[in-house]
Amino acid sequence: MNFLIDTELAIWALFDDPRLSPDARQILDNSGNILQFSVCTIWEIAIKRGLNRVGFQHDPRQIRRYLIRNGCRELIIQSEHVVAVDSLPPIHKDPFDRLLIAQAIVEGITLLTADATIARYPGPIRKV
Repeated sequence: MNFLIDTELAIWALFDDPRLSPDARQILDNSGNILQFSVCTIWEIAIKRGLNRVGFQHDPRQIRRYLIRNGCRELIIQSEHVVAVDSLPPIHKDPFDRLLIAQAIVEGITLLTADATIARYPGPIRKV
């Protein structure tokens, strides 16, 4: 199966955070799955790190290297993804999450998340 990993899960996986569920770990460790991360994830980490946001103290370069080294494919942001944000319901306002959701919908891949708010959106989203 093809998965887009959200920002929180990418950070948790890198640092073996105990909040990473066994279900998420199984999906991430399954070599039969295609794992992708968005440029949006790296951008979010860089922006929030610069703002000294809690949970975003990590170097975005390190996280990108980790994801690539572990076989994740990098999904670039296309204008089609950005335009699709406009059609999402106003469940919450986080622009990074909304872009990840739009990318999953446009690309037809499942967004893997631990965030209950993200999981409320319609589309290919799996909460783990």
